[in-house]
Amino acid sequence: MTDSVPADDNAAEPAGWLTLPDVAERLDMPISKVHQMIRDRELIAVRRDGIRRVPEDLVANRVVLKHLPGVLNLLADAGYDDEESLRWLFQPDATLPGGTPAAALAGDQAREIKRRAQALGF
Repeated sequence: MTDSVPADDNAAEPAGWLTLPDVAERLDMPISKVHQMIRDRELIAVRRDGIRRVPEDLVANRVVLKHLPGVLNLLADAGYDDEESLRWLFQPDATLPGGTPAAALAGDQAREIKRRAQALGF
């Protein structure tokens, strides 16, 4: 089930959200594994209306985007927290196919997204 969460006027936000139980159902795994994936930076979750949620676009076709864990680790190495990482992933960028790093990551631009995330640390 996708929950619609109002976007903050000052931040880029994904269009759709999944609660952690919804992620577990979509990925066909126990909720404890979803929590572990978040702790291991294989997936990102932020609080909206007091509930931890995952951007729906990051859990496509019943799997987590293949290169997401690497990008999340690069952003963490650059000092980004989960909220800042989320904003970076969904910040509009006309130079990318799909218009955001998250959309480009789902396509064939994973190497470019990783390069840009790595450059943030310098």
